[in-house]
Amino acid sequence: MKEMKIAKNELVSFLDSLISEYKVFAPVKRDGFVVFQEIYSGSEALLVYANSKKPPKEILFPQSEVLFTYRLGGEGLGIEEPTFKDKQMVIFGIRPCDAKSLVILDDIFNSQVYKDVYYIAKREKTLVIAIGCNRPSSTCFCTSLGGGPFSPDGSDLLLVDIDHEYVVQAVTEKGKQFLKKHSEFKKVEEHSLSLMRSVIETAGVLIKSKVETGEIKKKLDVMFDDPFWDWLHEKCLDCAVCTYLCPTCHCFDITDEALDQRGERVRIWDSCAFPMFTLEASGVNPRPTSKERTRQRIMHKFKYFVDNHDMAACVGCGRCIKECPVNLDIRTVLNSILNR
Repeated sequence: MKEMKIAKNELVSFLDSLISEYKVFAPVKRDGFVVFQEIYSGSEALLVYANSKKPPKEILFPQSEVLFTYRLGGEGLGIEEPTFKDKQMVIFGIRPCDAKSLVILDDIFNSQVYKDVYYIAKREKTLVIAIGCNRPSSTCFCTSLGGGPFSPDGSDLLLVDIDHEYVVQAVTEKGKQFLKKHSEFKKVEEHSLSLMRSVIETAGVLIKSKVETGEIKKKLDVMFDDPFWDWLHEKCLDCAVCTYLCPTCHCFDITDEALDQRGERVRIWDSCAFPMFTLEASGVNPRPTSKERTRQRIMHKFKYFVDNHDMAACVGCGRCIKECPVNLDIRTVLNSILNR
């Protein structure tokens, strides 16, 4: 893995230079929350923060996205599809857990079985620059899912904060080529590399939450009808906060919005927590109560997804723990399953 460095006092001008060439998305403070938005000045980027309220996955998989527009005219039905002519993009400042979530989304939207042209077009145009977590939050459990505060998975470049500068690790060939193009990145000395290793080691120790997720699927394989689900769901409000803030949840609905002879087909996020998610046209709902829906969420992330993709659909970012209005802690749920 190739390493370079960049001084912190050069970062704003570096981002300004990127903005002239790319659409740059970075963490910013809006209405009291940290969110990822397109920036138009390097000074807008927030560099010191725990994690964003919403995951940056919506840059590649928007909460609402027009798939195509249509019009009925004298010559019949005309359909206009997106052309994907946007500029190249940079996602700057993403945390390693969210970068790892892109690996999961890639496996969903760009698999051998299914190719989502909307996601793929944006993903191929995107360079991912992550900043590692020197001080993980108490709700983080990324190390239980094969990640870590400085995991390179899903990133093209990974920045390690060593106080006065960042050590920059080139993770992919795309990242290496990017470093060659920008003079702001300098040769790194052994002293800086030693500091980097110390920071990475310290951050890993700070993550106290441990869940043996490798054993979860074996338990869930035989738990579909377990009485465990009878009481687990009682606390859940079916509000879907956990799924809407999850960097790996990817369920969506498709609707047509039409007026007169014009319309558009729109893809919008959906959630297995909602009662209408599995409501059939016949009126039958195979998941009629919160019990079945809560079971589905856990089963999907830690059994069904593992069956199909050989990895859990979770990166341990902790958003669902922080934001659940009734404090339904996924770590507690998983440990309860392990103890069955």
